[in-house]
Amino acid sequence: MDKAKIFLRLALGFIGGIFGVSFCYPRRVDSLYFFTILVFSLISLFVFYKNKKVYVAVFTLFFFLSGSWLTSARLERMSALDAAGRNFSGEVLVIKEPEIKNRMQKITVEDGSGDMKLLVAANAYAAYGYGDRLKLDCVLEIPENKDGFDYRMYLAKDSIFYLCKSPKIELLESGRGNRAYGAILKIKKELQEKIAALLPAPQSGLLTGLILGGDDELSENVQTDFSRTGLTHIVAVSGYNVTIVAEYLMLLGIFLGLWRKQAFWFALGGIFLFVVLTGFPASAVRAGVMGSLILWAMKNGRLANAQNSILFAAAAMLLWNPLLLRWDVGFQLSFLATLGIVYFYPLIEKYSIKKQGISFFNEILFLTLSAQIFVLPILLNDFQQLSVIAPLANLLVLPVIPLAMLLGFLMVVCAFIFPPLATILAWLVFLPLKYVTMAVGFMSGLKSASVEVLDFSWGWVVGWYMLLAGLVFFSKRTRQTRNDPDFLMESVSEKNKEAPF
Repeated sequence: MDKAKIFLRLALGFIGGIFGVSFCYPRRVDSLYFFTILVFSLISLFVFYKNKKVYVAVFTLFFFLSGSWLTSARLERMSALDAAGRNFSGEVLVIKEPEIKNRMQKITVEDGSGDMKLLVAANAYAAYGYGDRLKLDCVLEIPENKDGFDYRMYLAKDSIFYLCKSPKIELLESGRGNRAYGAILKIKKELQEKIAALLPAPQSGLLTGLILGGDDELSENVQTDFSRTGLTHIVAVSGYNVTIVAEYLMLLGIFLGLWRKQAFWFALGGIFLFVVLTGFPASAVRAGVMGSLILWAMKNGRLANAQNSILFAAAAMLLWNPLLLRWDVGFQLSFLATLGIVYFYPLIEKYSIKKQGISFFNEILFLTLSAQIFVLPILLNDFQQLSVIAPLANLLVLPVIPLAMLLGFLMVVCAFIFPPLATILAWLVFLPLKYVTMAVGFMSGLKSASVEVLDFSWGWVVGWYMLLAGLVFFSKRTRQTRNDPDFLMESVSEKNKEAPF
C-alpha cells in the first residue's frame, strides 16, 4: 500500500469520526464508545504487530476517534449553556464587519474575556464597524429554530451561543481591532462606494457581488431571480462554484496571451485578490482554497488524482472547526462541487469533449453540470427548490462574467487614479452587467424556471451519493481494466482473430 492510499484512509477516518458524531447529535455519544474502540485498536496493534495492513487499519481507527472526540468536545459546550433570560451588561468588541440587510444590522461582538460571542441586532442607521468598543446592556436569549432551519447550530458553529434581546448600545471607542484587517475592510468599503457612484442599481450591486462577494447590495427581488435561475453562486461569497470561476480566470489569462503556466499564477493571484477584497471571511477562504486546488490539479494534468489534496484541505478546515461538516452549507457545497469537478468532469470530458473538440462553451457547460450534479441533493434538502433552467442560465450568463469582472476591476482602479477614464469604463462594464440582469430577470419569469421540491429527506441524499459513488467507482475500474496489459493483449488477440486476413 503506497503513501497516497494510506493518507486517503487516515483522512477519511478523521472525517468519518466527525461525520458520525455530528449526525448523531443531539443524541449524546457515550465515552464508553470511544474507550471500547481504543482498547480494541490497541489489542489488534499488539497481536498483529507484523501486519502492515493492520497497522494502517488501527491508525485509521485512531484518526476516527480523534475526529469523534474533537466534535464531541465542541458539542459539549452546547449542553453547558446557561438558561436564557439572564441580563448582560459590560464592554464588548465588534469582531466582524456588521451585516446590514432590510434596515437592520447584525453585529457580532465578543466580551472582554474573549470567552463569549454574542449576536446583536440593531437598526441600520447607527454606524458601527469592525474594532469598535461598545457598552452593551441586553437580555441574553438562546437562538430558536424556525421552519426546520437549525438556526441555533448555525450560529454555534461560529461559537455564537446567545442573541442579545432589547439591546442598549453605547459607542465607547472606534478602531480597536486588528489594524491590517481593519485596513482591508476600509478599502472594501471605499470600493463599494466607488461602484455605487459609477453604476446604477441593480448593476452596481451585481458588480459589488462579483468583485467583493455577497448579494447584500441587490434587492430582494433580484436575489430571488438569481436563486430561481441557479446563479446565486456568482455573487455569493460562499458560492459553491468558485472553482469554476477559477477556471474562467485561467481561460481569461490564456485569452490575454499568457502561457498556461503564467495563466495559472494569474488565476491563483486573482483568487487571492478576491479573498483579500472580501475581508477574509471563512466562506471566501474556504472557497479560495478549493478553487486553488482545482487550478493546481489542472495545471499539472492530475485532475483525477487531486482527491488527497481536497481531503487534506477539508480535514484541515474540520480540525479548526469540526462543526462545519454538518452545520455549514457553504462548506458542504464548496467541498462537494470540487469533488464533482474532480470525479465527474473527467467522465464527461472523455465521452463528450474529446469526440467533439474542446470549446469554451463546452467547458463551461460541463464544469457547471459536474458541480451541479454533486451539490444537487444538498440544495434540494436545504432549500427545497430545483432550478430547472440553471444549465441554460449558466451557459448564457457565465461567458460574460470574466469580462464584466475585468472591466469592473479596471473601472474601480481608475476611479482612484484617473476618474474620467473610470466614467468611460463604467459605460463599458454596464453593458455586460445589464445583459446579465436582463437575462436573469427574463429566465426567472418563466413558469418552469424552478420547481419546488418538498420532503427531500436525508435518505434520498444518501441514496443519491451512493449512486454517484457507484458510478465513479465502476468507471474507474473500467478505465483501470482497459489500461491493464493483459486486457490490452487479449483485445489485440481478439481483433487479430476477427481480421479477414
